[in-house]
Amino acid sequence: MADRKPIESWLTDMDGVLIHEGVPIPGAEAFLKKLRDSGRPFLVLTNNSIYTARDLHARLRRMGLDVPAGNIWTSALATAQFLNDQRPGGSAYVIGEAGLTTALHDVGYVLTDHEPDFVILGETRTYSFEAMTKAVRLINDGARFIATNPDNVGPSTEGALPATGSVAALITAATGRKPYFVGKPNPLMMRAGLNAIGAHSETSAMIGDRMDTDVLAGLEAGMRTFLVLTGVTQPQEVDAYPFRPSQVVDSIADLVDLI
Repeated sequence: MADRKPIESWLTDMDGVLIHEGVPIPGAEAFLKKLRDSGRPFLVLTNNSIYTARDLHARLRRMGLDVPAGNIWTSALATAQFLNDQRPGGSAYVIGEAGLTTALHDVGYVLTDHEPDFVILGETRTYSFEAMTKAVRLINDGARFIATNPDNVGPSTEGALPATGSVAALITAATGRKPYFVGKPNPLMMRAGLNAIGAHSETSAMIGDRMDTDVLAGLEAGMRTFLVLTGVTQPQEVDAYPFRPSQVVDSIADLVDLI
């Protein structure tokens, strides 16, 4: 990798890289401060579609991490942009929270259960059988199936929660229709994020804690990739994958000096 151009822009995952169970990971504050002081373009990414960028800005700030809302990129925002590019001014039946519905409203989408163009599945802590049944029937009637991200489980203080990927599998089993997943590891989310900050993949880096989403998405988007060992992927699991990150480091603290 020695012949690659210097890193001018940074993308980083949030959970497992900057925070863990609501607590900042040592080095996260220093990393973000150096990014802000340097003036380099950067984005904090998350596959979670529950919260708006403003919500996440406030949540991170309460933890002592200052990330402007404009530097936060969620799977909900990526999904809204994708749909606006594909079918501007469309309509959708949505299973999700404010992060997703707000993003769709902001691009001019109408949310309806009457002959929608799309059924969009996102993250929510209150998946209902009634909503899933309606989604199945609308997809059977011709609505296109989109999901914000493929994560099967999400974290909570009580343990794992079924997430978008798991519910999408249920709907797929009932309809025979697989969704198009917009979030990581789809490199579309990364490329859209790079475009949002005017960055180029050949001079950008992606930091993540998961080989199967963060590193894969960064790799497929043409970026340099850094795996931190403060989240999901454990050191002994790295060699099990048929691809490798550009570099494996213990934590975000090891990357501060690269900015």
